[in-house]
Parts: sequence; C-alpha cells; structure tokens
Amino acid sequence: MSACVPARADTARTEHVHPPHSPPPERPRRFRIAGADVSASIAVFLIALPLSLGIALATGAPLQAGLVAAAVGGIVAGRLGGCPLQVSGPAAGLTVVTADLIQRYGWRTTCAITVCAGLAQLGLGCLRVARTALAVSPAIVHGMLAGIGVTIAVAQLHIVLGGTPQSAVPDNLRALPAQLADAQPADLAVSVLTLSLLLLWPRIPGRAGQLLGKVPAALIAVAGATAVAALAGLRLPKVDLPSWSSHALATLPDGPVLGLVAAVLTTTLVCSVQSLLGAVAVDKLVAARPGLTGRVKRSDLDRELLGQGAANVVSGTLGGLPIAGVAVRSSANVQAGAVSRNSTMLHGVLVVIAALLMVPALELIPLASLAALVMAVGLKMVSLNHIRTVTRHREVLVYAVTTCGVVFFGVLEGVALGIAVAVGVALHRLTRTRITHVETEGVHHVHVRGQLTFLAVPRLSRVLHHVPHGADTVVELDGSFMDHAAYETLQDWQKTHTAQGGSVEITGRRPGLRISEPAETDGCRCRPWTPWRNHQCDRPPTAPARPPGAGRRPGTGSAGTAGGAGTGPTGPTGEPAAPTGHRGADLPGHPDGLGGLGGLGGPSGSSGRELARGISAFHRNTAPLVRGELARLAREGQQPSQLFLACADSRLVTSMITSSGPGDLFVVRNVGNLVPLPGEESGDDSVAAAIEYAVDVLKVRSITVCGHSGCGAMQVLLGTEPGGAQTPLKRWLRHGAPSLRRLSEDEDSSTRLAGRRPVDTAEQLCLANVVQQLEHLRAHASVSRALGAGELELHGMYFHVGEAQAYLLTEGDGAGRFELVRETDLTA
Repeated sequence: MSACVPARADTARTEHVHPPHSPPPERPRRFRIAGADVSASIAVFLIALPLSLGIALATGAPLQAGLVAAAVGGIVAGRLGGCPLQVSGPAAGLTVVTADLIQRYGWRTTCAITVCAGLAQLGLGCLRVARTALAVSPAIVHGMLAGIGVTIAVAQLHIVLGGTPQSAVPDNLRALPAQLADAQPADLAVSVLTLSLLLLWPRIPGRAGQLLGKVPAALIAVAGATAVAALAGLRLPKVDLPSWSSHALATLPDGPVLGLVAAVLTTTLVCSVQSLLGAVAVDKLVAARPGLTGRVKRSDLDRELLGQGAANVVSGTLGGLPIAGVAVRSSANVQAGAVSRNSTMLHGVLVVIAALLMVPALELIPLASLAALVMAVGLKMVSLNHIRTVTRHREVLVYAVTTCGVVFFGVLEGVALGIAVAVGVALHRLTRTRITHVETEGVHHVHVRGQLTFLAVPRLSRVLHHVPHGADTVVELDGSFMDHAAYETLQDWQKTHTAQGGSVEITGRRPGLRISEPAETDGCRCRPWTPWRNHQCDRPPTAPARPPGAGRRPGTGSAGTAGGAGTGPTGPTGEPAAPTGHRGADLPGHPDGLGGLGGLGGPSGSSGRELARGISAFHRNTAPLVRGELARLAREGQQPSQLFLACADSRLVTSMITSSGPGDLFVVRNVGNLVPLPGEESGDDSVAAAIEYAVDVLKVRSITVCGHSGCGAMQVLLGTEPGGAQTPLKRWLRHGAPSLRRLSEDEDSSTRLAGRRPVDTAEQLCLANVVQQLEHLRAHASVSRALGAGELELHGMYFHVGEAQAYLLTEGDGAGRFELVRETDLTA
C-alpha cells in the first residue's frame, strides 16, 4: 500500500501540467451571487408583487395565480431564457387575452390553454423561428399594446369608482355614465391617493428625492393607500387569498376545438412577440450601461422562446397566469445594477417566500388601489412617443386600425386587421409612382418619384412621348427599385431619343444602376469614397468639341448611367451620395455649370468647379436623405456621445472610420492630434476650451485620441533641430515634446501594435504620442472630475492609412497595446 503513495502524489502533480501557451484547466467554481444581483432582485420583487396581484385582479383570475406566474417567470424563464436580464411574469399585455379566455372557458381551461401555448412556444423555439416574430411591423405591435392598454384602463376605471367592469369595452363605455353617478367615495379616495403617490413619488426634489426614488413608486402607492385605508377604518373590498390547498390547477381543455385553437394561437402570439421585443429592448439597455456589455451576452432569441415556453407550461400546470417578458420589471432590473440572471431567479424566490409568509399583510390591500395601479399601467401603454414615431414614418393608419381593432374586436382580430392594413399600405407605396415633366431653360426634366414597376410603365411612356425630338433631357429616378419592364422601356426610349440627336442624362440614388452600356459612356466609374479632388479614374477618349446648342453624346459623364450619381461617396446616413468630382454633375443656371464660381481656385478655376460640383451633388443626392435628421438636430441642439481628437491629416475621415453621422461626434482636429497640458504658459485655450465645452456642457461620455500612420507632424517632430527660428509650426509642436521624451525612454518599444513592434521610429512615435496625449487629457480639470465621478471614459486609437485598419489601445502591465478591431468584436 505504501508503494502506491508516491505514484498517487505524482499523478496529482501531473494533473496541473498543461501544454505551453494554453490556459490552465478551470477549477470548479462555487456558486456565488453578486451583491448587485441581490439588490436588483429586491427592487424587482417590490415592483412585481403589487403588479402581479393587480393583473390577476384585472383578468378575473384567482389572485394567487398572479403570484404563481411571477414566481415561475422569475425562476424558470430566468434560468432557461436566452435574455439574462429580462424579467418575466404576468404581463399587462396579456390581461385582455386572459380575461376573455376566463370569461369564455373558465379558469381551469384557461390554465390548460396556457400549457398548450407554452408547448407551441417550445416547438417554435426548436424550429428556430424566433427572429421571424420581429418581422411584424412595430406599428402593429405598438397598436396592439395601445389597444390592450385602453381596454385595461376602461375596465379598471369601474373598479376605481367602486363598481364591477363588463366583459367588453363598448359595454364598459355605455355603463360608465351610470357608474360615475354611483361612485363610491371610499373606493374613489383610495384610488386617487394611489395615483397621486404613483405620480408624485418619483418627482420629489433634492437629495431626499434621490434617496427615496430608489424605492419603487408602485410599492409606495399601494402601501400608502393600504396604510391610510387601515388607519381610517375604511370598509372596502380587499385582497382575498384563499388557502393554497384550494388553489385551482389546470384541467383538460373543454370547449369547441376551433375556439380553443384560436385561443392557443392568440396566447402564443402575444406572449412570444412581447417577450422577443422585450429581449431586444433589454439588449439596448445593457449596451447603454458602461462596463456591462462584456459581462452580459446578447440575447439568444430562440433560447428565450424556449425559456418562455417552459415557463408557460409550468405556470399553467400550477394554476398560474400566462407569462411573458415584462418591460417595467426588466428595465428596473437593468437600472438597479443586475449583472446576471441570478437577480431574475432570486426575485422569483422572494415572490414564493412572500406568497407563503406575507398572506396577512397582502390581504390588507384594497382592490381599488390595485385597480388604480393597473389602470395607470394601461394608460402608459398608449405611448405618445410611439404615436410620434409611427406618424413620422407614415404608419399612423396601421397603428390606429390595430388599436381600434383590439379595443372593439379582440387582440387576434385587431392584429389581423393591422397586418392587412400594413400590407395594403406597402402595396400602395409600391405602386404609387409620381412622374412629372418640366422644361427649364431648354432642358426637359422628367422626375420619377417612387418605385418604377410595370404598373407605372404606361404613365412613364406617356410622359417620355411628350419630350420633343433632339431635346436635352434629364431623367431623375428618385426611388430604390426598378423592374425589368421599366428598365427596358427607359433604355429603348433613351436609344431612340439619342439617335434622333437628343441627349439623355439619367440620375438617381441607386448605386450601380446603368441604363446604357459602359462602352457608350465617357463618365468615370469611381468606387464609393473616391476623393473628390485627387481621384484617378479611367475615362474613354473625350468626344470632339461640339458647337453651341448641339445635343450631347448619349450617356455623357456620370449622366450616362442611371444612378451614376449614386456611385460616389457614401452619405452620412449610409446611402450612397454622388461622386463630387464627376464631370457630369453640372449646376443649372450657368453656361459652364459652375453657378458663377468658375473663377475660383486660380486661372483655370478647377478648384472652384470641383467645389461647386461637390456642393451640387450634395444638394441633389445627400441633402434629401439627411434633411429630416438635420432639422431635428437644429431644433433640439447637438447631443454628441463622444469627443474625437484627431489629426488634421486629409486622409483621416473620422465619420467614415467610425460609421457616424450628424450629431454623433464632437470633433477637434489639429496638427499631430496634440492635447496641450493646461496652464497659462504651456496651455492652448482652443483645445482646452473644446475639451471643457464637450465634458461640462455637452456631457460627452467618452473622449478618443486618434493617431494615424504616416503622420507628418510626428515626422517633423523627429527631424526638428533645437534652436532656430520659432515658426508657428515649431511653437505648436512643442506640445509634442513629451511624446519625444516618452519615445526615448521607451527603448524596448513596450508599445505594441497588434502584438508586433512598430516598423520604424516614426510609427513608434505615433503610437507613443497617443498614449502621451491621453495622459495630458487626465490633467485637465473637467476631465479629471468626470473620470472621478465615473461619467467619462478615455480611449486611444490608431488608424493605419495604408491598411485601412483601426486599432484600439488596451492598457496592461504599464505597457500600451493597440489591438485590431475585428468584425467579430462588433457582435460579441
């Protein structure tokens, strides 16, 4: 036996040996719950408890069913779901559906329908069709929720007044005048108190308001109303929780087959859509929390559907309400600082404890207080922000029809009506094409607005027929689609018109759309982001000069290709904009197309032409795309998210590198992307003022210092001899002297670029300069103050011009490392 001991010891030692360059094997970790998850679970529990009882009251189900659903939603959906921070439970969006099922089939059959809906969700999750639910128009989803909210509010208003609601909205509206005349003062007083506390609690001013605001308003409203009712001795209907031994469980479905199938489909649809949309919304909330993105993974929607299905099966079996993701609780969970799914599960455990140990306290709650709470939730579901959004996108008709359909006919019927109207609106937009013909100074302009399909071919042919033979013509295609019939019609007319001595210029937004063959054009074929001044392109030989008044060759310049104006630089919205250096981008109203700017830029006026053509292309192609966004920014002012300090090098296009648009970046550019240290002698008021304004006024959340390869300022800094005449450039570059000192001290080149050493001293100085300027930033008072408060982040960035690659600085072990930003990082 003793001989086995050394062998056993050797074996134990070899277990810890692992291959070189591989991570050591992970040891089993003990289960731990972060303190942030504990506090978040308590906050969510305090919100979920009164809401679960209120929703159960609104549906007509046993009040214990709301507690069962809240517990199962937290534990089962929280453990199995694909969205770690989404909190599931009885949702207000399911109130109308559940109330209708209870009215038709009874409570126990409704539980069975919930089980069947859960099984359907499990099947859909296995088929991996979760993202298909997101194809439903947001106008339909918001309209459905608004209709449900109106239905809830109207029904609960009767309980607020001390009465009993009817089964349908029209019946409730007809009975409302009589209910108002017969309002019960005690119920009304408790309801008004609940609504007042719910409204005023988050608005308590000062530091006291900040401290008290951490307690959920819903809990304060119900607890306050309950305390006042108890102290005043008001005799009101209150919560009645029967013994758990008499709790009704699910039974086999009993009713017409088609009706039960429709009920299961309706429950499945509402639960799934609300949960999946909630998961997407939680992802956005998580992305907005600094430091949480790397710890919490993005939602797996198929897994979330499986988790919701399992929760509904368990909830229905145990006699609970249908379950879905709840926006109010999920947002509270994220805002309370939750970092994992443990907060959701722990909140479910707390609901179980409350349901078992707090029954006497819960039975003190007046029903009128719960009704007022649920009525407020219903009114919030009619969001003015959603109405403004659908109005801006011209989908208010879909929204209104869906809302009215849900209110007067039911959820499934209302959604079906909304889908039908949405399809009709889409077909109307597809077939609605406006074609106009205007003559301006001898040039005939044919403007096509909308999609050019075979349905518009007769109108297009009729308008083109009115263009005189031999006339100069501009056809502007303002749409994103052209089918084959319209293409052939336009191409045949162009060939005939040019053969008769006329000229045709076809412009539009679509990149790569060509009507004539490439051989017939002498325009350039530039790629997106072709520099407007220095671009090199191969042009066919230019045609001989033509006498004044003669028609141009077919397909001259960029006008010879439909959509040629769309093959140039990409606009701020991501839509292609016109190449600003194209020969055909002439300005109307001037013989040389320059609008009076032909004399700019020297004797030849080439700079003026390029500038004017660039402005013309912007007005024609990009301005219509960004005008709405710029108008909004003009009204609301700028609210950029970050300050971007970059070099003035013309090759560094900040908006292109960061894929940003108007209002996103507050950009400061100077020679060498330098940040002078603060101080009267060494400082620079221009850069310091921009930093102070961005941090203290604009409240930017991050500052990025961006260097780049081949920086001329760094090369000048390396070659500058001490002494000599102090030119403005030398005086400015004195702010780069600390970067030179850092370079000399960094003999081992500890700064790495994607794991490699810099290729030369110039690149090493460019990298060291970024690190040094970040240190200078921290010396500014406004930056230091914001960093200390956790309101600001600093980032270093290096852009390699020749590789078109961006690298981000990561600090570690006192050495800076610039790591390449890959596409996989964007979806992590």
